[in-house]
Amino acid sequence: MSFYAWKPYVPVAARRKKAEKLAAKSAKAGAVLSPVRASRGAIAKTFWGRAWCENLERYSDYANRLPRGRSYVRNGSVIHLEIGEGEVRAQVVGSSVYKVTVSVAAVPGPQWRSIGAECATSIDSLVELLQGRLSKAVMERICKPGTGLFPAPRDIKLDCNCPDWATMCKHVAAVLYGVGARLDQQPELLFRLRRVDPRELVARAGAGLPKARRGPAAGKVLDNARIADVFGIELDEGAARVKVVAPAKAATLAKAGKQPPAKITASTQKPRASRRR
Repeated sequence: MSFYAWKPYVPVAARRKKAEKLAAKSAKAGAVLSPVRASRGAIAKTFWGRAWCENLERYSDYANRLPRGRSYVRNGSVIHLEIGEGEVRAQVVGSSVYKVTVSVAAVPGPQWRSIGAECATSIDSLVELLQGRLSKAVMERICKPGTGLFPAPRDIKLDCNCPDWATMCKHVAAVLYGVGARLDQQPELLFRLRRVDPRELVARAGAGLPKARRGPAAGKVLDNARIADVFGIELDEGAARVKVVAPAKAATLAKAGKQPPAKITASTQKPRASRRR
């Protein structure tokens, strides 16, 4: 398309009104839009949201598209953004309403296993994972440049139906910045985008815990007769019963030739019915 075929610039106020009308029209039709809210200042507030925004700059083939994309996402031009498995679908209001699709490859298996192994060996990460949390130590590993969950340029495919010939047009840039803003509140969407299950990190963390030690050697275990002598306990192995009395009282009863009464009884068998004489 030639330079003279570009549509005229639409002011921000006009784009906002158009976005509001489209949202109302979609609501009447039963379709719910999920917009990126207009905001001032930093687009992403968390360190993982900011890391995503910094990472996307590796995809830009025209540097001037990035500032325009930031302006679009800040003024609420991204009227719909949905993050699914391996794909982001969005709508951006410009001179028209443009549809943007971002396809992301699944994270390679060895890379995902490496992330899980490192989280399982880090004490901070291990504790957080076992508590069901994805907090700072875990997210720092996930956002690690090059080896985390952020896609490399080769893992991502960008598409917009606007007339711009750049791979990353301003609408695509706005959507990618919008993903960073969305990850602020829902970091679990990053796992969905890269087609991995965060519960696998928890499972791997549990598997990384030290295994229970073996029982004591046979020579270091007191037999039943010695336990009875020392503590006044009678063990009935067949019924798994334990009768406990105080040692002093057990000794007194033993001299009188009487059986000590049972104080505590634990049995894995059903009690036998008493016979009447």
